Amino acid sequence: MRGEEDDGRNDAEHRNVGKNRGGAIADGIEEVCDGRRGARLRRSAVKAEGCARIDTRAAIGAERQLASETPVHHATQTGRVFVPGVGVGRVATDFAMIRAMRAALVAFSAICFAMAANGAGKPLEIFFIDVEGGQATLFVTPAGQSLLIDTGWGYNAYRDANRIAAVAKQAHVKKIDCVLITHYHADHVGGVAQLVKKIPVVTFADHGPNREDTNSVNHLYSEYQAAIAGVNHIVVKPGDQLPVKGIETVVVTADGNEIAQPLAGAGEANPFCSGVEQKSTDPSENARSVGTVITFGRMRIVDLGDLTWQKELELMCPQNKIGRAGLLVVSHHGLDQSNSPALVHALQPRVAIFDNSSTKGASPAAWDIVRSSPGLQDIWQLHFADAGGKEHNAADPFIANIEEADTGYYLKVTAEEDGSFVVYNARNKLAKQYAAGQ
Repeated sequence: MRGEEDDGRNDAEHRNVGKNRGGAIADGIEEVCDGRRGARLRRSAVKAEGCARIDTRAAIGAERQLASETPVHHATQTGRVFVPGVGVGRVATDFAMIRAMRAALVAFSAICFAMAANGAGKPLEIFFIDVEGGQATLFVTPAGQSLLIDTGWGYNAYRDANRIAAVAKQAHVKKIDCVLITHYHADHVGGVAQLVKKIPVVTFADHGPNREDTNSVNHLYSEYQAAIAGVNHIVVKPGDQLPVKGIETVVVTADGNEIAQPLAGAGEANPFCSGVEQKSTDPSENARSVGTVITFGRMRIVDLGDLTWQKELELMCPQNKIGRAGLLVVSHHGLDQSNSPALVHALQPRVAIFDNSSTKGASPAAWDIVRSSPGLQDIWQLHFADAGGKEHNAADPFIANIEEADTGYYLKVTAEEDGSFVVYNARNKLAKQYAAGQ
């Protein structure tokens, strides 16, 4: 386990902690959620097939009706069509309309099939995988593509890679379309070398070269480069979008920089900047974190990696450049080096999720800032934070792992395009519904 102030530099002590090869993940089968997902898939297929059948029947029926209601005599010399009591032009027009109708309905059928193929009506699934104080968040889009933000720790008998692979299998993911590495600390990039041995990855994305010149982080970066050799690799900058279908994933911070212009719908003056505490500049990789705003219909998720306090202020002050969020992935595991009121309170999340461990993250000062955010309904945590006591932890039903043992339970969010979502706890099978936001 890592200490409260661990920044990922000294990973050797963490290599042999915990031999759990997946913990309770393999047993956390969500029968109800899987049933709903299967039902949605079946409904999409049936609707698409129904569109095609109805469209074809309508076109054929209209053509037959016109033919039956108009006794037609053909003039063999001219090839023209004569209908008693009806002008030639009208009959020609009627048949032209039928042909146009058939073409339009065939096109409509194609749209139905395309909507089914692109996941129309399906939810976005987000798995917060327990990697004991690191991060590994798996997004599975309605279009069938996947995004993994960070990979947890390395070593530990493949513990984190096994947990990621187990959740991916449960979500019917056979390959990860994009792995985003927010920065090069051990709890975020350390698991890459083991992950690629467990599941194929199409594309890796990161902020570019390592900026923290220490032996430990240089070593981690070298291991990462070796692991992704031969795999598609992109360097992202603020304003870029990740290549994942089914969601819009906009990079808002990367390599110490932030977006120059507000996102659509954002840009208002941020009242929570007034009087906010100033902290020292952070020279570490944390300040270089790739931060993203993920949009699915009316659902918005903000994940800024381990972005630290002063960089949050650059992003959010004096303008709020990213707007509000339905769901906040609490920055830096909930350490008070991050999570300024200028960020958290301006986002006004409805739900906040902590990627913490029992001994790292969810520090009382940061927890209080999140808890007091306007409009917040609930906090969910991957672990009970020992330092916080009952006063600075969510209620037990909202915590995935309440004991020190490597139980490995995850949290899952199932989001709909209207902005409503469900949070599910794999430990106790609790599922709480949040209505569509305003």
